Amino acid sequence: MTVTTADLGGSPGASAERPNLATLETVTGASTRTVASESMKDRSAVRTDNRPDPGGPAPERGPVLRVLRLVATRLPLTTGYVLVLTLVACWLAGESHSERARFIRHNSSNVHHMEVGKWWTLFTSGLVVDGVPAWLGILAVAAVVGLAEWRWGAARAGAVFAFGHLGATLLTEGSMWVMLATGIPGALSHARDVGISYGLVATAGCLLALGPERARRYGLPALALVLAATWAFDQGLADAGHLIALGLGVLASRSTLFRTPEPTRAG
Repeated sequence: MTVTTADLGGSPGASAERPNLATLETVTGASTRTVASESMKDRSAVRTDNRPDPGGPAPERGPVLRVLRLVATRLPLTTGYVLVLTLVACWLAGESHSERARFIRHNSSNVHHMEVGKWWTLFTSGLVVDGVPAWLGILAVAAVVGLAEWRWGAARAGAVFAFGHLGATLLTEGSMWVMLATGIPGALSHARDVGISYGLVATAGCLLALGPERARRYGLPALALVLAATWAFDQGLADAGHLIALGLGVLASRSTLFRTPEPTRAG
């Protein structure tokens, strides 16, 4: 017996249309997979484009980093000195009171240390902020020495600071040594003499002496009056050293270090 398409309830053209439907489904599925693949490629390309190009310029840094880099490049002396003072202050803050006192005692540039040959205390004494809060002394160094380095350069700013620090220390301790040798009462061979103030005052005095007319006329006498009043009230060794350092700073401003060379005349 022969079974026809009509007997199954279908039409004679149904079997002929099935291959077309299969072909349409195949083409539609292939198109869908192609579109999905292209979409994935597009998203991958977008992600790749968002990544930094290794061969391109470096990404722009934040404003704070740019300022710090500019300061470190333009003011290397001030940056290095402030960093050292900060490290020493942080280390001392973590030590006990007795250990801090021991460190300051061994780094004081006094008569006893000069007599036993510890001349290196002339330099290490300038690495400690003493007499004022550490942050205040470090800010003062950043402002005064930074301004001097900005105006004069690292070499001349460092020379003025060292001249004031070493000169005032040697003159005060030399006076103390004379007092001890001659038996004048009140002299101490183991005096506590550390800090940044001598170099700081000398640099400030030199800045005022080389500054505008108002700074020379009013600022310099005002600073001298404050230092003299402090010495008259306390009469300490460091107070006398501050007055000496101020004089050394003014003397440095009159030196050949800041003298402008005369232009050569064609002859």
